[in-house]
Amino acid sequence: MKRRAVACISASLMIVMAGMVYLVLTGENGLSRPQPRGRSIEVIRLDAAETRDLGWNPDGLDAVFSHVARLSTDALMIVTNGQVVGAFGDLSEPYNVHSIRKSLLSALIGQQMASDANPLRLDATLQELGIDDSPVQLTELQRQATLRDLLKSVSGINHPAAASGSLQAEIDRRLGHKENRPGTVWAYNNWDYNALTTAFERETGTGIAEAFDIGIAQPAGMQDFDRSAVSYISDASQSEHRAAMFSMSARDLARVGELYLNHGRAGGQRVLADNWVRLMTEDFTETGIGGLRWGHGYLWWLPGPETGLPEGTFWAWGLGNQALMVIPQWNTVVVHQSDTTEFWKRFVPLVRDEGLSGEAAIEQLILSCRDAAARETEYCTEHRFITRREFDQLISLIVAARTGNG
Repeated sequence: MKRRAVACISASLMIVMAGMVYLVLTGENGLSRPQPRGRSIEVIRLDAAETRDLGWNPDGLDAVFSHVARLSTDALMIVTNGQVVGAFGDLSEPYNVHSIRKSLLSALIGQQMASDANPLRLDATLQELGIDDSPVQLTELQRQATLRDLLKSVSGINHPAAASGSLQAEIDRRLGHKENRPGTVWAYNNWDYNALTTAFERETGTGIAEAFDIGIAQPAGMQDFDRSAVSYISDASQSEHRAAMFSMSARDLARVGELYLNHGRAGGQRVLADNWVRLMTEDFTETGIGGLRWGHGYLWWLPGPETGLPEGTFWAWGLGNQALMVIPQWNTVVVHQSDTTEFWKRFVPLVRDEGLSGEAAIEQLILSCRDAAARETEYCTEHRFITRREFDQLISLIVAARTGNG
């Protein structure tokens, strides 16, 4: 019991720290220009003729993997028409997918909606479902938010939550410290997703791990997932609702993406509700962020037109630029993963022991890899944090490799 408590506290600290650096990791403050030496990476590629037949420019993909060699990416997959066009890394190794957990929860709800025995009512209010919170209770107006409001991140509820960290500053800016009429204000809000997890488990009578295993992993043919890959982060001093976290391999994430490409079907059976694949691209909110996070719906992000990605694209994102991108017009799934373990080993002591803020700690780590000598270290070549600017450039190169096929 003591060991479990210590593990929970440690995990909670790590997730809170993840939230604390969110704004810096996405804004970067002009610090994200380390130039470590390129790595020698073994890339799996189709031959040039097959690559072109699937709509890709081989030279363009050369540029993609050349860029990745300068990052600390641990796995990259590009899958078109069910074929791996290009990949590298151990595609079977599970990594913490961080906030991709939210899109996986969305898929799990979509699976429930496909079942004749589905107990979930998306338009049921929190009051009807008996969902409240402690130690701070919800107001009467807040209890009128529906499960659909939580899925769309428009509950308007500004309440302490597990794993929020410095996300709270952005939530305060969007929601303020007042009541908001449900359905009127969008905010990327961990309280919504954690309360949605509680509602799912109460209404279905099934834990996230079991439900995902039976409802998604097995039908989709996942090879590496088991129920131990799901864990919980809780902070009873903030909220009674827990965050359900996932670890997953690149090839299993790709199976989730292909499930969406195949209109919610796998192995000849329907896995997701027939309208679920459309919902995030039809019933979404413009975030005001732009770029790859231009829109958000049903716990998936939508890229803006300036990214060059075709209309109808949606993607899941997690800390460290974990990504699962679904591009229906190209019949393509892109998976990107980076193991954040070594980053945390350096980041957490800077905050816990040296008293740095999350922003100061990430700034110090970014700057440390700009030093000429440090660029040659294992950390800076293999494990350093991938910034938003570098990830955006990766996506731009992927777009160029597709649209430049002639």
